[in-house]
Amino acid sequence: MPTYQRLGRLPRKRHIQFRENGTLLTEEVMGLEGFVGNESILYHLVSPCRVKEVAEFEAIERDEWVPEGHAHRHFRTMGIPASGDAVSGRKLLMWNNDVEIALCRPSETMESYYRNGEGDEVIFVHEGSGTLETIFGDLPYREGDYIVVPRGTTYRFVPEGAQRYVVFTSPGLIEIPRRYRNEYGQLLEHAPYYHRDIHPPLELKTHSGRGEFVVKVRIKDGYQTYVLDYHPFDVVGWDGYVYPWTFNINDFEPITGRIHMPPPTHQTFQGQNFVICSFCPRKLDFDPLAVPIPYHHSNLNSEEMIYYVSGNFGSRKGIEIGSVTLHPSGIPHGPHPGLAEKSIGLTETHELAVMCDTFHPLRLSSLALELDDPSYAYSWYEEPKEAAEAGSTDEDPAGVTSHL
Repeated sequence: MPTYQRLGRLPRKRHIQFRENGTLLTEEVMGLEGFVGNESILYHLVSPCRVKEVAEFEAIERDEWVPEGHAHRHFRTMGIPASGDAVSGRKLLMWNNDVEIALCRPSETMESYYRNGEGDEVIFVHEGSGTLETIFGDLPYREGDYIVVPRGTTYRFVPEGAQRYVVFTSPGLIEIPRRYRNEYGQLLEHAPYYHRDIHPPLELKTHSGRGEFVVKVRIKDGYQTYVLDYHPFDVVGWDGYVYPWTFNINDFEPITGRIHMPPPTHQTFQGQNFVICSFCPRKLDFDPLAVPIPYHHSNLNSEEMIYYVSGNFGSRKGIEIGSVTLHPSGIPHGPHPGLAEKSIGLTETHELAVMCDTFHPLRLSSLALELDDPSYAYSWYEEPKEAAEAGSTDEDPAGVTSHL
């Protein structure tokens, strides 16, 4: 859990009078799970209930692709055209009732403001940097950041340079894994990151101007547009435990062992019936007889999606930066032929990837059909001679320990 933070001016106690130039400010409690979960308290110049116009509602339409066969999938995403802004440009790739996974390569800046009223978001920044302007203050972001945005947060992206994101959206809560925290919420010594690696908003900018401001809110499986006559970032101060924050994938400290460690050692976040993991450069297994590559395994009650960020993915033929693989439940998966032998004696790996394991089947969108590489399902089908050639040590072995 993020720790207690505060920005701006606050009264001595909660729920007492607090004024700006003699005018009583509006106190808002933004809380989770009724009044028993984490919360933050914000102080507004204008009532956040004030709306000039309730404009159009746009229902979300998901165009599903149902493949004829149940097989491993490979999607090449680097070539998707840039379009829309950091919200309207999101293109759904796969989803279930617990999580949506979308790709985004925006070509426009955000003119309006956005709030997800029905889910938490984790936005992985593959390319680009900038500032996420939020009701809690400005949150700088950079390449490799996970931007964690709790539901109810009004925000707007202000990008610098070309941008590319992978967006996870969930109706459940996005949390730091419970096994990394003690009973008080502090991260434990064996956790792969610490509170110093979590970055909250840096500066609160209070806007008192009047005008016309458009806020789009995701709610009831659609987008409701509201028009305000005041700036949505009118907060003069806030404190609490609910706010957006960033964590950079390069600050994840990999856990290694004498023999190969299982995927939960890479877990970064937990959601409702899914996890998000970070595969980072690391030292490899050090037992003299270790096979420093994942063993074959079956996803008996989960599905595995991996997004390849950087590095040499030697454990997969045809995998490139921006590739997405999906290994569905019910069938085993593992490294390609010859790579177990090839990996013996390696001491480190250099790849970077983001994984999402879900515990319910994922559905595919029409975009997945456009990006699908149908040959991937047959990439384990090799004659012995081909497998032996694949095991040649002439190739750069970095990357052969991806969890694939």
